[in-house]
Amino acid sequence: MDPVNQTAGPDLNFTDCPNIDDFRNRVYSTSYSLVTVLGLAGNGFALVVLIKTSSRNISFHIYMMNLVVSDLLFAMMLPMRVLYYVNNGHWFLGSFLCRISSYTLYVNLYSGIYFMTAMSVTRFLAIVYPVKNLTLVTDKRARLVSVAIWVFVCLSCSPFLMSGQDIDKATNKTKCFEPPKQGSSLKKLVVLNYISLVAGFILPFLTILICYAGIIRTLASRHHAARRHRAAGVRAIRMIVIVMLAFLVSFTPYHVQRSVHLSFLARSDTSCPEKVLMQKSVVVTLCLAAANSCFDPLLYFFSREGFRTRLNSIHNSMKGSRAQQGSPRLGQPQEAAPQ
Repeated sequence: MDPVNQTAGPDLNFTDCPNIDDFRNRVYSTSYSLVTVLGLAGNGFALVVLIKTSSRNISFHIYMMNLVVSDLLFAMMLPMRVLYYVNNGHWFLGSFLCRISSYTLYVNLYSGIYFMTAMSVTRFLAIVYPVKNLTLVTDKRARLVSVAIWVFVCLSCSPFLMSGQDIDKATNKTKCFEPPKQGSSLKKLVVLNYISLVAGFILPFLTILICYAGIIRTLASRHHAARRHRAAGVRAIRMIVIVMLAFLVSFTPYHVQRSVHLSFLARSDTSCPEKVLMQKSVVVTLCLAAANSCFDPLLYFFSREGFRTRLNSIHNSMKGSRAQQGSPRLGQPQEAAPQ
């Protein structure tokens, strides 16, 4: 059962309402396919570069590595959703994969938010409290925080493993990612929604805003900073811009719409145009939420100087190998000139 993907079926009170199945299937299959390609390519490339710079086991690097792993796992599960919507909303992969596919969406969503929060706190301490940062932020603590995030998110999202595929009696199709019926299941999802809204979105977002306010204030007060501090400030500003874009484009519309939609499902006085509009907004905001994994390669590239340095070195080494292959090898005897 996937409450974020609720394009509800026929309502007894609005049997004449047009369904949005064609709209839903086209938009989901297209956007998920695009996110899959961009997510696998961007995050896969980022993972290669991060592994090659693994000797630099700083805290920020550790959080980045976990973030890219989360995005890759999510991108690898998206093709199952593409198949579902290409097949006009018929699920044929079994109940287990239905549960896993729903589960990974939430794990990716909230692990991404928490790792972005951890990265923001790390950058805040490095800039605002550089002396305390030397003792507060260590590689060991970053690994412990990463493990704690994975355990907390995986356990918190485990309720979404409880419900799998279902049979639509009207069409005799096997369904996945469909809305709950009115009743106890809907009430449970409303409770889960508000818990995840506070713990998984509002509190991390407030933490990030406080960190960024402190970073901007500190950077603004440094009129004659050394070049090294100015470079760190530029990287911090880049990270602020990218993370805020991810929240404003992906996370905020999704969480707002999800809360409104669950309240909408609990009502009995909704009109047909309202219902269609609400269903279409679900499709759009869920696609935006899935696109969060496409923001993260930008975060890797623009917020770490070492990432770009390593990227340039890989590019130069590839150019060097091609040039070496095109030139005569060292020690190879040259053909004698004709006399």
